[in-house]
Amino acid sequence: MSVDVDGVAVRVPQGAALLDVVRAAGVAVPALCHDDRFAPAGSCRTCLVKADGHVMAACVTPAAHGARIEVDTGELRALRRDAVEVIVSALPPRALDGGADGSELAQVCHELGVTPEAAHGPGGRGRDDSHPYVHLDRDLCIACGRCVRMCADVQGTFALTLTGRGGDTVVAPGTGGVWAESDCVACGGCVDTCPTGALSEPGLPGGARPAALTRTRTTCGYCGVGCALEVLTRDEEVVAVTPARDGPVNRGHACVKGRFAHGFLTSPERLTQPLLRRDGVLEPVSWAEALDHIARGFRSAVAAGGPDAVAAISSSRATNEENYLIQKFMRTVVGTNNVDNCSRLCHAPSAAGLTAAFGLSGGTDSLDDVEQADCLLVVGANPVEAHPVVGARLLQRVLRGARLVVADPRAVGLAHHADVHLRPRPGTNVALFHGLAHVLLAEGLADEAFLGRRATGLPELAGLLTGYPPDRVAAITGVPAADVVAAARLYGQAGQPAIVYGLGVTEHLHGTDGVRALANLAILRGAVGAGRGFGVIPLRGQNNVQGASDMGALPDLLPGYQRVTDPAARERAARSWGAEIPAEPGLRIPQMFAAARAGDLGALWIIGEDVCATDPDTTRVAEALEACPLVVCNELFLSETARRADVVLPAASWLEKDGTFVNFDRRFQRVRPALAPPGLARADFTIVHAVAEALGAGLGCPTPAAALAECAALVPVFAGISHERLDREGAVCWPAPYPDRPGEARLYRERFATPDGLAHLAACPYLPPGEEPDDHYPLIMVTGRRWAHYNSGSMTRRTHNLRLDADDRLDLHPDDAARHGLRDGDPVTVESRHGEARLTARTSREVVPGQVFCAFHFPASGVNTLTSDFADTVTSCPEYKVTAVRLRPANR
Repeated sequence: MSVDVDGVAVRVPQGAALLDVVRAAGVAVPALCHDDRFAPAGSCRTCLVKADGHVMAACVTPAAHGARIEVDTGELRALRRDAVEVIVSALPPRALDGGADGSELAQVCHELGVTPEAAHGPGGRGRDDSHPYVHLDRDLCIACGRCVRMCADVQGTFALTLTGRGGDTVVAPGTGGVWAESDCVACGGCVDTCPTGALSEPGLPGGARPAALTRTRTTCGYCGVGCALEVLTRDEEVVAVTPARDGPVNRGHACVKGRFAHGFLTSPERLTQPLLRRDGVLEPVSWAEALDHIARGFRSAVAAGGPDAVAAISSSRATNEENYLIQKFMRTVVGTNNVDNCSRLCHAPSAAGLTAAFGLSGGTDSLDDVEQADCLLVVGANPVEAHPVVGARLLQRVLRGARLVVADPRAVGLAHHADVHLRPRPGTNVALFHGLAHVLLAEGLADEAFLGRRATGLPELAGLLTGYPPDRVAAITGVPAADVVAAARLYGQAGQPAIVYGLGVTEHLHGTDGVRALANLAILRGAVGAGRGFGVIPLRGQNNVQGASDMGALPDLLPGYQRVTDPAARERAARSWGAEIPAEPGLRIPQMFAAARAGDLGALWIIGEDVCATDPDTTRVAEALEACPLVVCNELFLSETARRADVVLPAASWLEKDGTFVNFDRRFQRVRPALAPPGLARADFTIVHAVAEALGAGLGCPTPAAALAECAALVPVFAGISHERLDREGAVCWPAPYPDRPGEARLYRERFATPDGLAHLAACPYLPPGEEPDDHYPLIMVTGRRWAHYNSGSMTRRTHNLRLDADDRLDLHPDDAARHGLRDGDPVTVESRHGEARLTARTSREVVPGQVFCAFHFPASGVNTLTSDFADTVTSCPEYKVTAVRLRPANR
């Protein structure tokens, strides 16, 4: 529609507010209670304009076609100035410190000519500096409510409220007490939106954004959401990290890790020069000496056992370009396919299961699509803690009316908002999914037309499902039959359903079967491709789980998931790289450790992974490292793995690297260095080149941009992706075969990527998990993540996040605690058939009797000494989610 603004015609979409119209005309008006990220309130009256002769608050007034808007008149400027002066009058003069470079309020006052003399409030309301990241100065609060609405309407934590009356109204934690003990999850959104500096963070007092800071746009290096961030630096130090308002996934939102957990950069424990083991002790050496030792060790291993006596574990935390380079190095310089990455430990069943069902290894749709769903089926995931920005977006969708089914043994996160919460016994996912599918078929909720036209395997699946009626599924899973039926009906009757899942589906003995059985539900409903819903979306645990595998850091797959057993794929790679590619698949990570223990592995290069903390059955992992003649480790810190290495190479962090990541919904995004690595530390990209040169070989592609360009030339689905395009467009989803066309955010619109072009239903029977409880080990332990930490905690434990979550806890039901004589805070020893760990007991009804939960963020606790060596039968992904344990008070 067309609207006249001070004599200038402006075209805006239907539904636009007058504030949108005014901004579209390029006219600035203050709006101290407004933030585009949530609904307007119209409480501050600072955005006053005239619409057809009537004075109105622009933020809450809808525009009308043909309306005449007045903004820049003396009368309106005076009205806005009066409104601002009333607000300022209750504040102390320091509220206007900084002027045009100060807080939003200070800038508005500067523009309107409101001087500091207008601020003459008495102050004295006090501060709350209890929280490490969010500080409250009550004297600067104008009770605009922006922080409260940010916490409710974007984050969804509802941790803040306004208390007091009249001029004494001030923001406060909703639970009462001090900020550090509140429900705040430190997303920083309240700080971002505060217009006065009442809420601030260390490094940015008063909410100011000094122009003298250098800003670097990059992508978060924590979980797989892929939040776009702006890193603010001064003199080679990070002052703050803020979410990019135009971030394609986070949209100006962040979490405690991406936003605040950057203190590890300056930890005194950062490695700054290479270390070499001499006489059992790691000693500092030059790069030349370290590289020479590595080269001699690699040559010795190959001479003794051939190229397959060398192996490399790449990292889901490394960039795409680094993963591409390491797999190229292993295949062309060493001559082996013995390269794997840590997606083996989490989402390898996703790659296998989604490829078998649909043809490609990524999720079928984007998060933007999922936000349009009218029913969400969230399975084996706690995104509120593990993927907070996604968790917040999903929660907001539910609060706006979408139905929600959660399948998770614990009552956490989104489960509190679910219409139906299914709590299956750990290890029984396949039976549960078959029970849901049984109801879909039995009650005519499947899309027969879609199944006839675009799917195969229905007769076999239908035959299998006759054995999974709700009553039998209830007996297997512990989920009441009525809940199975209710959940299936919600999903089956939805117009646009979506499935979102996490590691609770994949980290099982039959994890690939779990992914296949879950994909069956989307196929049966026709809720994938051009169907009526939004497919199946895996939430990736680490920042580049998707990309590491996309780049071919896998023992059986080349870049773009081309099989090494395919002669044509090997020939294409050989032409590109100028070297023959081995035809036999290499070793997976567990096989590498087994080969080392057997004496068949002469050299192991571990890039950015603390396998002694994060891999299962870590006692056996440590034995493998001790047995291997040469272990090389690229690391930020002297981790448990690095302590056992023969050579430790100091690596750059994600804030010090150049390249790209691929997030959970297949978006390539740029990673840019905000700082130089400390001391002699180097990016993994540079290190791989240096090792190749030490062996007398060249890898080409001297820069990350050149490496991605080489990969794009080799892999058709990446052909349209380049650093130049990403610098211009921000993010591109793959497949993106053409540089001048958008990537495919939604897959399979016309055909699936399987050989026959059809979606494949899977008739995989339920099989029990690797471990079952018994009289000696009566409890089932599930491992996962908590909101304040990430993975092994190597980064977050070296930040103030440790003040928010100080130790590893074992969550257990009060009934189990009573049986074992445990109370909150008691030290507890957890024993399994494989090892022993010491944790702190926390009674909680989030878990059911007979089950316990703990994280793995504190390696010293020894949690992964408990986990077994059972692994997914298809992909070797470990069964972290089912371990039989017993408890005893640690002081006995």
